Amino acid sequence: MRDHLRAGVAIYNVGEHHAAHDAWEDHWLGLESGSDDERFLHGLIQFTAAVHHAQYANWAGVRGLAESAVEYLADLPADYRGVNVGEVRAYLRAVAADPEHVEREAPPELTHEGRALVPEDLRFDAAAVAAEVLAEEYGYDEVVIETAVEYARADLESERATSQFVTFVMDFASDRANRGIIFQRLSQHVEKRTHREEDVDGLFE
Repeated sequence: MRDHLRAGVAIYNVGEHHAAHDAWEDHWLGLESGSDDERFLHGLIQFTAAVHHAQYANWAGVRGLAESAVEYLADLPADYRGVNVGEVRAYLRAVAADPEHVEREAPPELTHEGRALVPEDLRFDAAAVAAEVLAEEYGYDEVVIETAVEYARADLESERATSQFVTFVMDFASDRANRGIIFQRLSQHVEKRTHREEDVDGLFE
């Protein structure tokens, strides 16, 4: 859960509200309904959806999502799983009472263990989650990213000193300005590695 949580927090803080929702949802779907963790992630998902709808002045949607999110987060501690739930809850209550509150006060940053994370702060496993949801969000070939993540993990397990795939995946998650170029280079490296491994496998058939 930690990697999905941190990935969502980090990309939310740079304005990727819809992608943050996806980072949490991937883990939330497997949780026991009504458990603290399930309500926690459900509440965060509703919170980011409310923020997203506010950008389009969909006040009815904002109010409904804010009210729902408050219910999910209501009984959780103010600092749950290291996240500033109390601050989020207070903001949601203000928005539920008056949806146009979002025009007067920006939504709070999300913090984890006291830090407002951004993608550059993520270690590889959380960056991989962020990279995969951002690929989906912006229409990049998700198979390329998933394959790169597999190669990066294989390199890490083999204790290679360096791995281009680790670097590329982390850069794809964090460098929004150059994401397209990074993806092109990553695609080339994935293709080369795949062909090389297929050639090796062919020797033993």
